[in-house]
Amino acid sequence: MIIAIDGPSGSGKSTLGRMLARALNLLYIDTGSMYRAVALAVIEAHIDPTDTEVVTGLADRIEIDLVGDPDSLSVLLNGRDVTEEIRTERVTAMSSIVSTIPGVRRAMVERQRTMGRRGAVLNGRDIGTVVFPDADIKFFLTAVPEERAERRFKEDQMTSSSSATLAETLAEMIVRDQRDSTRTDSPLKVAGDAIVIDSTGKTIDEVFQIMMERVSNVHRHH
Repeated sequence: MIIAIDGPSGSGKSTLGRMLARALNLLYIDTGSMYRAVALAVIEAHIDPTDTEVVTGLADRIEIDLVGDPDSLSVLLNGRDVTEEIRTERVTAMSSIVSTIPGVRRAMVERQRTMGRRGAVLNGRDIGTVVFPDADIKFFLTAVPEERAERRFKEDQMTSSSSATLAETLAEMIVRDQRDSTRTDSPLKVAGDAIVIDSTGKTIDEVFQIMMERVSNVHRHH
């Protein structure tokens, strides 16, 4: 079973993706961390991110692994645990740049398809439209920017990886939304057959219940 969860930054994809994967005993693939791993590799190799050919070549070469259960997913870059390192502001900024490069996306999409074929919950920006257009269930999570910024801000404060204020987080998120939805390669958009859930004002548990109901409906019809 393949479940796609797409949506903008801070819409709850990671938290809900983990919860679903755990409940359904599926592999959890956080595609965002894969792009972050590429970003870290670019930074460490001192590559100019505007040199798309070099960045694409690097993305093709590096080994990226996601290991562990959904709640303690570790991200490995060439065998090294980079789970913490990829959460820094510098990597976030770089991943937002490298993820717009078509060659990088192709390299990652190929890996995501290989990893996901065994059955998985995948979260990202283009899972239901590009990576797995024939996924069993596609969710698109959204919420008003202010609420998403607040969630992201709290998350960053807990991991203490960011010194940004709430206003800065919101401003950065609006820029990112714009970049994600207007890029030519795999833009953030709602798949025609996706179940759209607006989580504004809802708790994570409420959204999780809605998602689980939809999943069991699909199960019944198969």
